[in-house]
Amino acid sequence: MAKELIVDDEIGIRELLSEILRDEGYDILLAENATVARAMRNAGRPDIVLLDIWMPDTDGITLLKEWAANGQLNMPVVMMSGHGTIDTAVEATRIGAIDYLEKPIALQKLLAAVKRGLQRPLAPGAPAPLTLAAFTRSVPLRELRRRVEQIASSSRLLLLRVGAGSLAELVARSVNNGRAAWLDLAAISAPLDISQLQATQGGVLFVGELARLSRAQQKNLAFAVDRLDRYDLRLVAATDRSAEALLAEGWEEALVSRLFEVSLAPPSIADVRDDLPELASQILLHLVEGGEVPLRNFSTAALNQMRNLQWPGGYAELRAAVKSLALGTLEEEIGAGDVRRLLPPDAAASSIGVSFDQPLREAREAFERLYFEHHLRLEAGNMTRLAEKTGLERTHLYRKLKQLGLQAGRRHEEN
Repeated sequence: MAKELIVDDEIGIRELLSEILRDEGYDILLAENATVARAMRNAGRPDIVLLDIWMPDTDGITLLKEWAANGQLNMPVVMMSGHGTIDTAVEATRIGAIDYLEKPIALQKLLAAVKRGLQRPLAPGAPAPLTLAAFTRSVPLRELRRRVEQIASSSRLLLLRVGAGSLAELVARSVNNGRAAWLDLAAISAPLDISQLQATQGGVLFVGELARLSRAQQKNLAFAVDRLDRYDLRLVAATDRSAEALLAEGWEEALVSRLFEVSLAPPSIADVRDDLPELASQILLHLVEGGEVPLRNFSTAALNQMRNLQWPGGYAELRAAVKSLALGTLEEEIGAGDVRRLLPPDAAASSIGVSFDQPLREAREAFERLYFEHHLRLEAGNMTRLAEKTGLERTHLYRKLKQLGLQAGRRHEEN
């Protein structure tokens, strides 16, 4: 029998709906908020979801967007609300909900909506690639998403100024919400053909690192840049080189000038290390939904281990690491030991840049310096936010920074 997940913060409504649907022979899962709903959806794999819009932690529309963004909206969802509007219903349908019920819900409308949902064929194929929209809890990634959307609304070309730990592909996939056609120009060595641009019409062209393009690929890039408007294309290119460096390597001045018209410096993996647990968890969910790995989940210890390590490489390497963990573990839960086994010997020490071959006092001071440097960078020197993040009283914080030889961000205090 079909399995139904009912998500509503009102216990009376949960009990009423579950009683009605159990009498109809359905298996019922209950969730009182979005946090429980996420866990139930991942573990229980419901055939249909009844989702309330107004909830205390995360509203239903936001949760629906999250599922759509990370490829988890592969089950029918019926939205419910006692305070909804036509605009809310339209938005929910646009995101992917199949129906909208107003409270109090009439029995026949409820049963009819459930029946229609269960008769609806599942969308074939793999889920759409992950985009920034999937990472709803990360403040830096939410801000990055807004910047990318703002730029994409006015410019067909975006240059990402990146370094080690690049998130370039994740950013590029977020243009046009990740569902548009995609063409990686670095993967094409033969002369670019008009038919390839036509096949990508309305989509995204991507270059992961400009400096790696051959002369022939640079010509392909110039060919594509001249035709962005004609085929409704957007180009996202990334590089760690300056315009001057590319010109010194023989790039055409006109092309370099065009590429550097609009640029953005997204955060690196190191800059969002506190959000690595969410990044890894969402990547794992996406791999499971796409059938690339068996059902797996991270233990809390494993997620903490990932937060404390410096991952070499960027988003592609992180995705590969998560896939390796999911395929390599023998249990359903990925543990901290599995994460450690991915690393070379002594990586646990070297990953945080502290040598274990020194007295405790020196090692502790080295760690504290790295710790405060990390949070000073994340908070852009804002001492109020730094005090909140580290849990230190401001006077103690200033004293500690002075002791470690670090410059307090006084110029940011008025922010």
